[in-house]
Amino acid sequence: MPGPTEAPPPTLRLRGVAKSFGAVTAVRDVSLDLRPGRVHALAGENGAGKSTLVRMLAGAHRPDRGTVELDGRPTVLRDPAAARAAGIAVIHQEPTLFPDLSLAENLYMSRQPTGRLARIDHRALRAATTAQLARLGVALDPDRPARGLSIAEQQLVEIARALSLDARIFVMDEPTAALSGTEVEYLFTVVRGLCARGAAVLFISHRFEEIFALADDITVLRDGQWVSTDPAHRLTPDTVVRRMVGRDIGALFPKTPATPGETVLAVEGLTRHGAFTDISFTVRRGEILALAGLVGAGRSEVVRAVFGVDRYDAGTVTVAGKVLRPGSPAAAMAAGLALVPEDRRQQGLVLDLSIERNTALTRLRGLARRGILTTRRERAEALRWSERLRVRHSGTHAPAGTLSGGNQQKIVLAKWLATAPAVLILDEPTRGIDVGTKAEVHRMMSELADRGMAIVMVSSELPEVLAMADRILVLHEGRATATLPGPTATAESVMAAATGTPEEGP
Repeated sequence: MPGPTEAPPPTLRLRGVAKSFGAVTAVRDVSLDLRPGRVHALAGENGAGKSTLVRMLAGAHRPDRGTVELDGRPTVLRDPAAARAAGIAVIHQEPTLFPDLSLAENLYMSRQPTGRLARIDHRALRAATTAQLARLGVALDPDRPARGLSIAEQQLVEIARALSLDARIFVMDEPTAALSGTEVEYLFTVVRGLCARGAAVLFISHRFEEIFALADDITVLRDGQWVSTDPAHRLTPDTVVRRMVGRDIGALFPKTPATPGETVLAVEGLTRHGAFTDISFTVRRGEILALAGLVGAGRSEVVRAVFGVDRYDAGTVTVAGKVLRPGSPAAAMAAGLALVPEDRRQQGLVLDLSIERNTALTRLRGLARRGILTTRRERAEALRWSERLRVRHSGTHAPAGTLSGGNQQKIVLAKWLATAPAVLILDEPTRGIDVGTKAEVHRMMSELADRGMAIVMVSSELPEVLAMADRILVLHEGRATATLPGPTATAESVMAAATGTPEEGP
């Protein structure tokens, strides 16, 4: 958003709020002002206190001390209903719509207009839903089930629902993590429209380009404490990173030069009709191969096929000279492959199970003795990997769903590293995690490669691809268009191949 203007009085003010869970202090003396017509970004590593602050604003947690003021008057957000009554709406990374109900039913849940004999007036319900969506420039069928909507469309329905409840404070917690570039731009247009109507927006994102494109003000948290609040135009991404983690952006990619060994993985002529065609590549011991390309290029589909999650129609996958049986993850694991999937919540973890059980899932037979798996063995395994990967948790007995995004990703990594793979496939390994955890993941990748592990990385972040890859395989519409040496590749050469256009000369 454009630069300096005189700030209006805050709609919502936090002063010295704190929250502890047992002996763990999650938030300590944090102050924050949310002003009408402005976007306030909240930046910090995983574990910095952002999620706890969001839950306090949503009424899910009550602060142990400190004050919350609404329009200058003290208020208590004792529960989610009180937060909604105060005009606070939380838009989560994962939408909360009921998938089998219509958009209209989701939007006006428990508030449907009624007619004679107290029956729901479906005509009025559809009209009201259409009107609310139109405020956001959205044209969707009110009778359509929510199940078929994209993540972006579901988020817009949630915003429309909040507007129907007269919300004027919007808390957006990683709303862009699963959106395409076009969807992000449209969401930003909607957010700017909300601000033009006088709404106050708290925006949480790990993507600095989004923060600086949208925010008027930026607050940085570290270890649960307030560090700084400044107008966005006075800051740079490097300044924010230093305040968050105490180091420069350059330290986020601790890649050491590779000395590759023999070929471990060979993919030849891999084809899956409608997804990708004639994909061939090799990966050697100690090498990081990145698969780059635009959304929909087929990168995730290729690695899923290599690991046996999806079947393919032609081609071969060979590990250490042995051709794998298609469509068999068990065969892939037995051959020494491991896949950290793109969606850690849906594909990588069982959120209701403990950290211990999630860590042990890939090694149940190896940890069992005479067919019996004890809690003690599970706990020892989880503690070993938690210490190695520096996982922050309240105890390994806690459900994986209680962890922050970065710590969830570490548990997925631990689960697969425990199998001691020869080839580690990482699909978007740093999506939705903070810069500090990204640096830890990058450092781990570099160390594993140094020890001789072959790594295949799918990433949509070009700086990550250029900094971490020894070689880059670029895909465009399901076909390989270039293989580039990592040290000499440029953003221009990768994007030229990713868009299927020849790179222009100097």
